[in-house]
Amino acid sequence: MTHPLLSRIVEAGVNATLRAPDESTAISIVDALVKGGITAIEVTYTTPGAGEVIAAVRSRFGTEVVLGAGTVTTEAQVSEAHAAGAEFLVSPGFDAEVVDAIERTGALSMIGAFTATEVQGLAKRGVDVVKFFPGSLGGAPALRALRGPFPNLTYIPTGGVSASNLGEWLASGAVAVGAGSELIPAAAVSGRDFDAITDKAQEFLAALGDARRQAG
Repeated sequence: MTHPLLSRIVEAGVNATLRAPDESTAISIVDALVKGGITAIEVTYTTPGAGEVIAAVRSRFGTEVVLGAGTVTTEAQVSEAHAAGAEFLVSPGFDAEVVDAIERTGALSMIGAFTATEVQGLAKRGVDVVKFFPGSLGGAPALRALRGPFPNLTYIPTGGVSASNLGEWLASGAVAVGAGSELIPAAAVSGRDFDAITDKAQEFLAALGDARRQAG
């Protein structure tokens, strides 16, 4: 059965993977992303106070944002993130106890895999989304190759996704993309140039619209 949240993630098209040095900066980045039209945001646990950031974003934007937690690697993080309002939970790799904990919350599970062996394992577990990571290593051709033996899984690549290659990822079978440093540049974060992040968000969404129109 398809998780009911998946359609909203697919509609959003671009999932912003947010890493910030502190809570205040994280909230400012979210504001900039939403201003630019991004509606799916994943607050990673490499961000200090990630649970508090998730709760603040949920309070600030309500259901306007599809809100997730990323780099979730422990059961405690699963519990905290879900309690704070995360609707989807993302882990960079497979850990049975973490996946079990995610499934118990009812949140959408997005679990990292890169090789055929890893993808086959996630297929057996029935996770909601395969996070193809790190996408930068194999690019869209690697995702296309994996879809040969595993055509019925749902893939969202993260790592190596830019506005210029977004269309190629979608054409290779991704239902949406995850974007981190290309969407939220480190220089913009350190320089607190949040307008630049808004501009990047609009650039990504323009590329998404172009790719969808070309796909018909």
